[in-house]
This record gives sequence, structure tokens and C-alpha cells, in this order.
Amino acid sequence: MKNVNSKLSSVLLLLIILFSAASGGCLREYDEETRLVITDIEMSADSVKSTYAWFNVTTYIENLGTDSDGNSTVMLKVFNRQTGLLELKQEKDIGLVSEDETKMINQTIRLPKKGAYRINAIIVDEGEISHERQIILSGIENLQTDMQETGIRIEGIDFIAQEVTSAGVVVQNDIYLKNEGAETTRNYRILVKAREMDARLIADKKWTSTGEIEPEETMIRTVNLTVPDNYNYVVEISIWDDNVIIMTGEDYVQLNPEKTIDRDQQVQTKDVDTADFVVEEDYSWEEAEEEYAAEESPGFNIPLILVAFIAALYIARRRYNE
Repeated sequence: MKNVNSKLSSVLLLLIILFSAASGGCLREYDEETRLVITDIEMSADSVKSTYAWFNVTTYIENLGTDSDGNSTVMLKVFNRQTGLLELKQEKDIGLVSEDETKMINQTIRLPKKGAYRINAIIVDEGEISHERQIILSGIENLQTDMQETGIRIEGIDFIAQEVTSAGVVVQNDIYLKNEGAETTRNYRILVKAREMDARLIADKKWTSTGEIEPEETMIRTVNLTVPDNYNYVVEISIWDDNVIIMTGEDYVQLNPEKTIDRDQQVQTKDVDTADFVVEEDYSWEEAEEEYAAEESPGFNIPLILVAFIAALYIARRRYNE
């Protein structure tokens, strides 16, 4: 009987050991399931246009469990903080992530260049949310616009002497602006400055605006600057988007030009009578059409008048003889 009890005890002990081993294995397998978490989110401005900005979003994902099966995704949701509305949603596969590995998932989002946003990064595993993290994005309107992406080009500048006064010469600056972009431009500010070439002093400066320019169109913006006569000037043009300069250009006005007169490169000042270049009136297409119509209208010319005069003399003489 004692032997039987001893055998039963040994069997029970063996069963307990086997059960404990099996249970421990199951628990260990459960504890070592894949567990992906978001440890950090980074954002950088990829490209900034006049009305939109493109951002690169990097999500750092760490696997705190066993190797993943590659079926999980990262979903980005962008909400407008003012309205709470969903502005954008996109998803990207995470792929395989080894145990204790950290993987970077890069995504690009496009947002209007205004307002503030809440960006949620979510790990979706077989249709269920397993982890989530968020960041706030604001101040987009303060980002500097890519200079080459505004679409505006300064095609050239024409200078016209409008008036000569005791204060100086009034120079009309006709600035040619072309939109080489695919969209209508915004209304940017323009600063026009006349800088004396030798002393680099500013003689005059004025503000104007570009206006909205359609794609492939060229517009003329006119600014009058009053500068002292008999000096040479650099006319500097800068186009501003709020407090950021996005385009610059320059040209030259020589009211006291110089020329080379012999092989020794002797320089002689050439006097220019600025009054000879004053435009007294603005010649328009309407005036040109009126003048053209007046020239084309019928009337008596000199040959017809002479013929009529001779005919009148002949008739009068004939009546006198009769």
C-alpha cells in the first residue's frame, strides 16, 4: 500500500511539474506578444508656397514585444484646432519590426498656410487602435515662402522722365511683372528705391503692390520717384510677402552718364538735359484711335480746292461775255 501511495505521489508530482511547465510556456508566449508603441513624432517644413505648405512627418515606432508580423499601419489624422474638423487622413504600412527595434515611418502632408492643427499619429493593428500620440502645429503663416515658388518674375523696368522741378527729376518706373506659375499670384507688396551709385544714398523710395496676376500674364506697375538731377542711380525692387522678401531685382538710371573717348580709357562726363526727355502727356490707345479716325474722315484737299476755284472763274467769265 505504501508503494502504491508512493507511486501515486510521484505521478501527481510529475503531472504538477508538467502542468507548471506548460502553463509557464503559455504565459511566457502571451507576455511576449508584439507590442508597438509611438515614442516620438517629428515634423519639418519640406516646401512652403504662398498659400500651402508641405510637411514631412516622421513617426518613431518601437517594438517592446516579439517580432511583428508586418500587418500594422500608421494613420495620420489632422484636425483644425479652431473648427475641430478633420482636414486630412492618410495611412502607411509599418512593415516588419524586430524585437526591441525602433523604426521611422516618414509621411508627407499638405496643409493651408494658416491656422493651427492637431496631428494624431495612430498605430492600427488588424483594424484596431493599439497606440496613439498627438502633437500641435501652429504659426504656419510665419514660415518663409520658397522664393522660387512664388511664380512672379521681374521681366524688366522702363524709365521715363516725367518732370523737372527745383526738387529734382520725377522718374516714372514701369515695372513688368510676369506670373510664370500655374496659379494666380497673391497680392504682394513692392518696395522701389532709387540709390545713388557712388555714395549709395537713398534718394527716394515708394511702396506699391503687385495685384493678383493670372498664370502667363504680364502686368505693369508704375511708381514715380523724385531724385536729384545729374547723378546716376540703381533702382532696386523688392517684393514682400508680409515681412519676408521673396524676390529682388534692379536696373540703372544714368542722369550723368560717362563715355570712353580714346584708347587710354579717358573718361569724360556727358551732360544730359533731362528736360528733353520729359513726357508731357500720356498717349493712350483711345487718343490714337480718335486721331486715326480723324485722318480717315472724308474732306476737301488742296487739288480739289484748286479745281473748284478754276471752274468758278471759267463760269464767271462766260457769263460776263454773254
